[in-house]
Amino acid sequence: MTNLLETERLIIRSWIPESDAEQAFAIYSDPEVTQFLGKSSHVTSIELQRQRLIEGIERMHQRNNSTGAWAIVEKETTTIVGTILLKQLPDKDGLPTQDYEVGWHLRRAVWGKGYATEAGQAMLNYGFSVLNLPVIYAVVKPENHASIRVTERLGMKPVGQTNKYYGIKLLLFQLNTPVKIEGE
Repeated sequence: MTNLLETERLIIRSWIPESDAEQAFAIYSDPEVTQFLGKSSHVTSIELQRQRLIEGIERMHQRNNSTGAWAIVEKETTTIVGTILLKQLPDKDGLPTQDYEVGWHLRRAVWGKGYATEAGQAMLNYGFSVLNLPVIYAVVKPENHASIRVTERLGMKPVGQTNKYYGIKLLLFQLNTPVKIEGE
């Protein structure tokens, strides 16, 4: 198990398909969790979920740019409470663009605990300080008010609507790399 980041309450680590598939299935089989993620995100079996985790890990290795999707683990319970991602945004045809997005999917039982903001902040810091990205975006369906609030808490600025990514109309948010002050 490879831990990528740690926050006060969370561990962000690589997915382990064999042992994590059941908990991931509990998240991605919930239609309330997947309602804003598109039909293909909903899974119908633990085996399908395991296969999706394996494919996601393979995509991360192929990209070889230190981006991807990681499990969010609650330190107190060691329960997987969601997914945090930092990856290239796909264009309308699914091909990677040069723009990077931060995103989160959380188990319904932990909604409202601030985990999306906590994991999102850790991932933004990683993107800026480790990957040296100049800007990071978030894309949100206009009706996903909870995710819009997370982008606001992360200090991301609304840019307007776009249909440049995923082939659908989305709200676009961005955060530029923090300016370093001489001597810091």
